[in-house]
Amino acid sequence: MAILLSGQAFASYILIPMDAESQKEHLKAYGITYWSLAQQQNVKWLLNYRGGSFLLQDSESLRRECKIRGISYEVLSDAKTESILAEIDSPSQNMEAVVLEKAPKIAVYTPDGSVPWDDAVTMVLEYAEIPYTKIYDKEVLGDELVLYDWLHLHHEDFTGQYGKFYGTYRATPWYITEKQNAEALATELGYDKVSQEKLAVANKISDYVIGGGFMFAMCSATDSFDIALSAAGVDICEPMFDGDASDANYQTLIDYERTFAFKDFTLERSPIKYEFSSIDTTPVRNVNPDNDYFGLKSFSAKWDPVPTMLCQNHTALVKGFMGQTTAFNPSEIKATVLILGENKANGEARYIHGIKGKGFFTFYGGHDPEDYQHRVGDPKTELELHPTSPGYRLILNNVLFPAAKKKKQKT
Repeated sequence: MAILLSGQAFASYILIPMDAESQKEHLKAYGITYWSLAQQQNVKWLLNYRGGSFLLQDSESLRRECKIRGISYEVLSDAKTESILAEIDSPSQNMEAVVLEKAPKIAVYTPDGSVPWDDAVTMVLEYAEIPYTKIYDKEVLGDELVLYDWLHLHHEDFTGQYGKFYGTYRATPWYITEKQNAEALATELGYDKVSQEKLAVANKISDYVIGGGFMFAMCSATDSFDIALSAAGVDICEPMFDGDASDANYQTLIDYERTFAFKDFTLERSPIKYEFSSIDTTPVRNVNPDNDYFGLKSFSAKWDPVPTMLCQNHTALVKGFMGQTTAFNPSEIKATVLILGENKANGEARYIHGIKGKGFFTFYGGHDPEDYQHRVGDPKTELELHPTSPGYRLILNNVLFPAAKKKKQKT
């Protein structure tokens, strides 16, 4: 009888609200959702309902985990749940209930020795308690990407120019060590130059996406990835990077057909400048940090669930933040790519998404959503101080995206 009464004490569903007023741990809420998926429990992601809330099957273990993690939740009766789902299903509402049915296997492309606070994605995965595996060039070239559903590119330079840090940091021990390590790894893997080895990695990642993978990149991993693909077979590195001269007139040899997101960009030839190309708007930005925000676009939840998922938030206005690649020049974004977030007044795209083959990619400008102008050596961000960060929520939207059940196209 005691067991029966215990079972009757629980309702059918738990709502994890994601609006600004009701949730005090937005980031950890994604972690509890992932945890439920890992327990083979389907979750409904209620797009545009109270900030993109989550509907989960009630259980004693779920309530306990929510309490341990400090996540706000609401117990729903069957009648209340049916009422919410009916409201969402109404043609008059820009809402949709998307079923999440699997916990995606996550890989973070990052070098050995990196620490979580070097990278916003790694940091928020740890904070949200979402498991991931670190991989790097050996694993990628060894065809291990097929083991994962979702891949994040750490702040990488795929062009072989060592992040374009030469102008400021070429005499620092960390720069010298990283260059030596990269050259040693390229040699070990059978390549004459770092740029050649990084191109091989970029090609493998491209194949992974085309074959159905989900790729997410931030900061310099966005434009440097596309630049590397576009410069296949072309030497765009100056002598201080690879020991020999770059190809004459290499700009004319760039193949924009090979890129994921960008077109018609001009490469930055100077090794002294901390910039890869005209894709990034950092050099031409004229924004007061106090007024630096970007807006999330609104999409039809029922007809365009993918971009709607990626834009779920408790606010449509997100605080801006800088990086080596802060934002993207809209005129150099391919027409097939969706702009999800933009600063219209400053003429820049901050958050973009596209389809490549059978897979998807998302590029997010900037380094750390809660560190406006992160510099080398700055202290790490303490996410305990930013548990409701809208900028970090965008990252976690992408983490859950591969969990969504594939839905037949409406006709």
